[in-house]
Amino acid sequence: MAEEKQTLETDLVQLARLSLGGRSQDVQALLHRFAKKRRESNPDLSKALTELLRQAPSHASPLRRQADVAVPVDVDSRFHLLRIEQDPVLEDEPIFGPAVAPNLALLVNERKNLKALHGAGLEPTRTALFTGPPGVGKTLAARWLALSLKRPLLILDLAAVMSSYLGRTGTNLRHVLDYAKSIDCVLLLDELDAIAKRRDDRGEIGELKRLVTVLIQQLDDWPSTGLLVAATNHPDLLDPAIWRRFELTVEFPLPDEESAAAYIRAALRGKMEHSDEWASILAVAMQGSSFSDLERGVKAARRAAALNGKNLADHLGDLINTANLSKQDRINVASVLVDKGLVSQRKAHDLTGVSRDTIRGRSSTRSTRKKRSDK
Repeated sequence: MAEEKQTLETDLVQLARLSLGGRSQDVQALLHRFAKKRRESNPDLSKALTELLRQAPSHASPLRRQADVAVPVDVDSRFHLLRIEQDPVLEDEPIFGPAVAPNLALLVNERKNLKALHGAGLEPTRTALFTGPPGVGKTLAARWLALSLKRPLLILDLAAVMSSYLGRTGTNLRHVLDYAKSIDCVLLLDELDAIAKRRDDRGEIGELKRLVTVLIQQLDDWPSTGLLVAATNHPDLLDPAIWRRFELTVEFPLPDEESAAAYIRAALRGKMEHSDEWASILAVAMQGSSFSDLERGVKAARRAAALNGKNLADHLGDLINTANLSKQDRINVASVLVDKGLVSQRKAHDLTGVSRDTIRGRSSTRSTRKKRSDK
């Protein structure tokens, strides 16, 4: 009994401190923990607090109502530390692979069904870590989450926030996270590895190691009313303690052939004939490329076609010509190009380097097999 009374007193003091400091989001996070701890010992109190928190008006406070809160700036440069997208926009519906899509859907579903979670004494996922090589859709996924949840997206590039005076970088980081906590938003910490490196890395100076500690504290205090997403291209560089602070980790792989074909198909739709066939061929030719690489290649071909008036297919063929394909893949691509009637045998040879005799032989074999199957 004495121990419970002491815990209650500690919680009340902390609650008073946060309230007097105007940290409403932190107050809500503390009350959530308070209700959870007393779910068994005092279920009526726990239920009352949970219901009160569910109805809290700050759950829907948009960014535009926070005009009185100044966007944090760097002390030295006076530049804004955050890039804010009040109404995130996606040019096209993103394509997420089977390892990514369910996790993103889960994050959205949790936020849209808070009542069910609170009724079970649970909170939605507060923090998520996106890992994977550049150009695979990590930032796009954060933007999709913000759009799906109808929240502003706040982006902090941690590589850019590093102050010329490292001692101020921790202050910058605190200012940004305190600001984000006051808003119902999706916060993206990009290039997380810029500061969250292993603390046993002898190549890093003490100040950077202290930044890891600051980040850990901030992640622990992040309220469930917001969603914090961090992205890194180098997960192997992260401090293990940082890994443990994220409730959900999502690995973004390079697109497989099916995802690449779907992406290219959408990019070419309505812009040329046989776009579906070209998408399938380019997905093979550009295997191992990121979504950014695919977009860059297709846009470059479209620009070239627009400038010189040539057929877009000619420039898409150049992507095949420069692709690093195995001999067998080149043969397969050349055969499909001819079989689908997209290019002549001579053109297929020019694009892939496969001899016309080989292409002719493959096409003839396919034709024989088709006739047999038709019988």
